[in-house]
Order: sequence, then C-alpha cells, then structure tokens
Amino acid sequence: MNLVGKHILLGVTGSIAAYKTASLIRLLVKAGAEVKVVMTSLAKQFITPLTLATLSKNPILVDFFDPTNGAWNSHVSLGMWADAYLIAPASANTIGKMANGVADNLLLTSYLSAKCPVFVAPAMDLDMYAHPSTQRNLDVLRSYGNHIIEATSGELASGLDGKGRMEEPEKIVEYLDRFFSVSQDLKGKNVLITSGPTYEKIDPVRFIGNYSSGKMGFALAEECAKRGATVTLVTGPVALSLNNQTIKRVDVESAQEMYEEVDAVFASMDITILCAAVADYRPMKKIDEKMKKESSSDVLNIQLTKTIDIASTLGSKKTEDQLLVGFALETNNEFDNAKDKLNRKNLDFIVLNSLNDKGAGFRHDTNKVTILNKKGEEKSFGLKSKIEVAKDIIDVIMES
Repeated sequence: MNLVGKHILLGVTGSIAAYKTASLIRLLVKAGAEVKVVMTSLAKQFITPLTLATLSKNPILVDFFDPTNGAWNSHVSLGMWADAYLIAPASANTIGKMANGVADNLLLTSYLSAKCPVFVAPAMDLDMYAHPSTQRNLDVLRSYGNHIIEATSGELASGLDGKGRMEEPEKIVEYLDRFFSVSQDLKGKNVLITSGPTYEKIDPVRFIGNYSSGKMGFALAEECAKRGATVTLVTGPVALSLNNQTIKRVDVESAQEMYEEVDAVFASMDITILCAAVADYRPMKKIDEKMKKESSSDVLNIQLTKTIDIASTLGSKKTEDQLLVGFALETNNEFDNAKDKLNRKNLDFIVLNSLNDKGAGFRHDTNKVTILNKKGEEKSFGLKSKIEVAKDIIDVIMES
C-alpha cells in the first residue's frame, strides 16, 4: 500500500453517510496511514466522537478551543501536518462554504489552511446533488485543484434511488492509494509548460484574445511537479492558482512576452509542453487612447500582423535530448491538421482535441484527447477530467 506513513486528515460533516467513516478510518489505519479527524458539530449527531477516536487512536477535533484540557486546536498546524485532507462525507452545506471561502468552523479553516491535496466525497439526496448550485460549487472546487470523489447511484436515506450516495470506504481508500502511487519518473527533469490565452492589445481597453481558461496547462504543471519535475509555468491571463508551491509561475500577457520568457529558459529544459492558446495575429499598431465609435461609418478596419510562432521557433532550436509537445484544437479535418502541425513544427508529440466533442476544449473541466507522435502512432482517450487527462499525457510521454 502507498498509504503507509501518510498523514490523513479526515473531515466529517453532518450527513447520514457519516456512519461510513468508522469503516473508512479502520481501512486507512489498516493501510498504514495515521488519521486525525475533524468533525463539524452537526456530524456528532450522526456518529459519536468516541467511536472515531477509538478507531483513529487520536483525539477528535471539533472546536477551536477544548475547555476540557485548555488546548487550542490550530487549523494551521493541521493543514501543515496532513499529506492529504479528505472530507467525507461532504454535505451540500460544507461544499457550498468551501467553494465560497466561508470559515465558520474548524473543518473549514483547516481546509483553507491546507497545503496538501484535498479530496472531497459528496453525500446528499439526489435532488440536492443535481441542483445547479451544488454542481456549480463542485466545479468551483475542481477549479481550485481539489479532487472530487464522485457520488454514486443507489438507494438513499430518503428512500429515493439516484445519484448522491457517498462512495464506499473501500473505493475511497483505493482512490487515495492510487494518488500516492504516482512514481517520481520526472525527478531531476526540467519541464516548461505554457498555458492560457494571450491578449494582443488594440487600445488600452480592448484586445484580441480567445476563450482559453488555462485549466489544462495548470493541470499539466501540477502533474509534472507531483512526479518530481522542476516545473516552470509561463501563463497568459487566467483566474487560476497553483496548489504546488514548488512550481515557478511566470505571468505574461502577449504572445511576444510569452515567447521571450519561454526562449530565455528553453535551452535548459528536458521537456517543453506548449499548451497555451497563443494569438496568431496582433494589431500592427496599438492605439494609446481608447478608440471612439465613428458615427460616420459602420465599418472599422484594424490591420493585423502575425505574432511569432513559438512552436515552430522552438522546434527549430530543440536538440535530440529535448522533447517538445504541442496542442492542436481543431474544428474540422482534425487528424490531418494535427499531423501537419506535428511535422511542420518539428514536435515530438501533439495533443489533439476537437471542439466537436462535447465537454472538450476551452473553459471545460473535462477534455477528450488523442495523442500523436512523430512515429505515426496514435493513442485516444475518452472524456475525462483535465487532471486525469494531464496524467494520461505525461504517461504517454514517459512511455516513449
């Protein structure tokens, strides 16, 4: 088991599924993990702290201050202690608070202080789970880099049948074990990743850009860092944050700025993954003042010029010891266009996704990709979260 010696902080919320935490703790301890439990006040009505303390062999933490022994329960210390923070069951109420930064109990302040990966196992009735607000909150947590252990379908406490059951303890432990099974196959490697869009200014308030959210590039950076790489992430304007603080993040705006930052470090990189959606054109002239609408004309002409082709430029410079990976987002003739880009820009791999695939492409938390290499080999994957897609991409690269 890969959980031997791992510190698992378990957050238990007010859900009927809290009774499953007894089995969950027993399985984690049996797998060799050390478990500390944080409960909400309402969770105590579903399972007793004494039961969980007996199984975890650690005191149960509920309040910031324990008057029985005068001890202060530090959420900061808990966040630093944990190798993983597992919130199971996670009620709709707690999920909503987590998504919106509410910190009104020890479980939530520990979440906001956690430097480790966070895993969330939802549990609620089917209509609560399906409600747009719950699904939006789960999407927000995913965007923060949290791992959602999806609820399953079956008979619920309400007597209804549907999706909302907390995943079974055995499956949750398997999920954590797989997470910690990641090899350090990138240890000692320098990896450069580009991410997000670029903005090409027209005037002080307008720009040419695209819909890239940066989620795929950030997921790749996290995956590479988790596998031991020294990662540099050069990103265009995005509303994302990194969990792994070892990643060097460089923020840029334009294609030219991105190229300059990438070119400055490219020679020292073992692997470069060009995931950014770089603008192909920029205005030939940037206007220093906001343009006004001309009442005399319905047409505005802006002259554009090509931006630097980062992939081609790096492809012409790369050595035999370097791997260069590109992305191709296509709408038609997908495979032909991807193969042409792979060869024309001297890439080793290209990751193809299509806007014709539902749930793939810009702004989604999921993606569906096919990875092609210069040997003519192809490997296709189904629709997955971008976190899982990142793992698939790095697996394919490392298998080459």
